Amino acid sequence: MQSTLILFSILALLLSISIAYFQYYYQIKNSIKVTPILFVLKATSLFLLLLLFINPTIEKTEITNIKPVLSVLVDNSKSTSFFKEDKNVADFLQVIDENGKLNKKFDIQKFTFGTSLQILDSLSFDDGQTNISDGILGVQNLQKDKISPILLISDGNQTIGQDYEFINSKQPIYPIVIGDTTIYVDVKLTQLNVNKYSYIKNKFPVEVILNYEGREKVNTQFSIFSEGKSVFRKNVSFSSDKRSATILANLTSTKEGLQYYTASISKINNEKNIKNNSKSFSVEVIDEQTKVLILTSVLHPDLGAFKKSIESNKQRSVAIFTIDKFTQQLEDYQLVILYQPNNSFNSVFSKIKENNSNYLLVSGAHTDWNFINQKTLGFRKNAINQTENYGAIYNDAFLTFLQEDIGFNNYPPLLDKFGEVSITKEHQVLLSQNINGVQTQQPLVATFDVNNQKSAILLGEGIWKWRAASFLNSNSFEDFDKFTGNLVQFLASNKKRNRLEVNSESLYPANSTINISAFYTDKNYQFDARASLEISITNTETDEVLKVPFSLINNSYQTEIENLASGDYTYKVSVSGQNINKYGRFKITDYEVEEQFTNANVNKLQKLANKKGGKLFYTNQVDKITKELLEDESFYTVQKSSTKQENLIDWRWILFIVIGLFTVEWFIRKYHGKI
Repeated sequence: MQSTLILFSILALLLSISIAYFQYYYQIKNSIKVTPILFVLKATSLFLLLLLFINPTIEKTEITNIKPVLSVLVDNSKSTSFFKEDKNVADFLQVIDENGKLNKKFDIQKFTFGTSLQILDSLSFDDGQTNISDGILGVQNLQKDKISPILLISDGNQTIGQDYEFINSKQPIYPIVIGDTTIYVDVKLTQLNVNKYSYIKNKFPVEVILNYEGREKVNTQFSIFSEGKSVFRKNVSFSSDKRSATILANLTSTKEGLQYYTASISKINNEKNIKNNSKSFSVEVIDEQTKVLILTSVLHPDLGAFKKSIESNKQRSVAIFTIDKFTQQLEDYQLVILYQPNNSFNSVFSKIKENNSNYLLVSGAHTDWNFINQKTLGFRKNAINQTENYGAIYNDAFLTFLQEDIGFNNYPPLLDKFGEVSITKEHQVLLSQNINGVQTQQPLVATFDVNNQKSAILLGEGIWKWRAASFLNSNSFEDFDKFTGNLVQFLASNKKRNRLEVNSESLYPANSTINISAFYTDKNYQFDARASLEISITNTETDEVLKVPFSLINNSYQTEIENLASGDYTYKVSVSGQNINKYGRFKITDYEVEEQFTNANVNKLQKLANKKGGKLFYTNQVDKITKELLEDESFYTVQKSSTKQENLIDWRWILFIVIGLFTVEWFIRKYHGKI
């Protein structure tokens, strides 16, 4: 290709010279003094014009200087203002910005971190959490394959995220310590563990871990209050040898509904920070437990998985019986799970039909579908005596209850007899069947709500594998247990389905974002995206009312409320144009996690600096840190060359030269009377 361009260029040059020669020398008898100039102008302009038509590719090498990046990470959480370090941080950043030598050597990029990493626009110091590890890892990903030392301006007190001392960072980190480094005597409530639910007249445990910082022996008192009254009290002592204490309190549920408590440890002498001495918690007291019965024809690992998953919610209990040994009454249970039924279940099906009981039918390799098909349950399967593995496909149009996709399509397949499923009554499909990678319209999990009877089918055994897979994916059974919990909650409830459901927490930390979601359906219980929802929030102490509209996000209505003061609140969610309302309550505590620390965590920041090849400094050592960065020869500018290919026709200045040459030639010819 290159040789062809060279050939065309030579031909263009010869053609240009020939035309110019023909015009100014061929059969010209009386030439003038400027003829050679005209010849050169004509030949050059024609050659350049022809080159533009040939349009050869020109390689161009560019040299780029890439300076090392100095990433400045600033702690934008409330602990900065709590330690009164606002001005020191601002002054430190100003010195960095105004240092000419530092700006000449580095490309300085500034970020803030709190709950998440952000590009520094302005400093507010109002983030309610501190995630140092997320900030460091986020900057490291942004500056990948670059020389990029990190200045970490923080008190070292992290409230969320992985331990930043052990993160894998390839860049040197220079912690800049802010906050009080003096060690003060302090007692604090470090951790509080309590179940969310309890039963009326029952005792529920509250476990509290208390910590002490100091050398002297001190005595204090731990108490738990409810509605301003002490319900538990215990004396506690600490010393240099005993710096922690674990207290277990058993409280009695005396009143049904949502109950709020405050755990508190009394202030000791010379204690500077008392905001970490108390913490609020809530317990929902219910008057009865949901009882679930599992009747089975075979022994299978699924039975244990169902029991553990359902009983992860302390409101529920599970009893398992083989069908031949069950002698109790079905009426004692709110839900019956029929596991792989056969003709031994004949009397049970009759009882379910007579009492209109709610049930979940789980089939598998040992299920007698001929028997089930005779019961006219509104669904049937033309099964053959051969099994098949069925994967799951999540249906995002499922509306019976709110269930998010927890990765169902990645779960192991379930085993059931092969055959076509037909359903003759109104239903909703949560999961469809996937057979060897082929997506089908056949149901795997479906729900029914007909004639005040709620039921569901799960067409496959091996659900225990799903619970194990859930743990492998997230290191927790929570996603799977929430799935079974939603299914059981729908099936075990005999209440009439509400067209408006609201989901909110009962307790929020101070200055946190209040997230509330709502689910609204039409009269046919289909999700209605046309509605206009509004929430009215009332402060029970001041009677101030805040009204906020909901936004439609996916298949639910959601709203976020910020900057609510600590206190008790009631709320009312209403649907515009409909006499449909939902009421609830929540509490915003005084507890602020960012105000629980008495001093900066210098030791942890020092370990971080040592492990990552940096050094630790303080905000008043800005001269030392700049000198360290300027003198470190490992932070150097890299020259990078890049070759670009450009077409000659893109060089517009050549066209202007051609026009200029033609113009000069024309003026000279005219001046000498050649035109």
